[in-house]
Amino acid sequence: MNNIISKISEIEASAASIMEAAAQRKKDYARETEEKKAAFDRELEAQTDAELGRLRAAMEEEAQKQLDAQRREADDTIRRMEENYQRRHVQYVENLFQSMTKG
Repeated sequence: MNNIISKISEIEASAASIMEAAAQRKKDYARETEEKKAAFDRELEAQTDAELGRLRAAMEEEAQKQLDAQRREADDTIRRMEENYQRRHVQYVENLFQSMTKG
């Protein structure tokens, strides 16, 4: 009978040891999973930041190109207006004078 009780006690001790090992493996797995999740989150955030930076730079470059084009167009318009004025300012003055003196 002592032999049976001893075997049962050994089985219980073995079962308790297995349960403790399983609980420890569960904790280790949870910790490992959490570390992998945190690393994934950090990598994803870094990739997102890099992509946002790339998009921001591309948008700023495009905006600068548009501003430069508008500036060139405005400069060209001003240049053409000045040339027109230089060619015709005498005629403009005469027309203005005629319109003021007729009335």
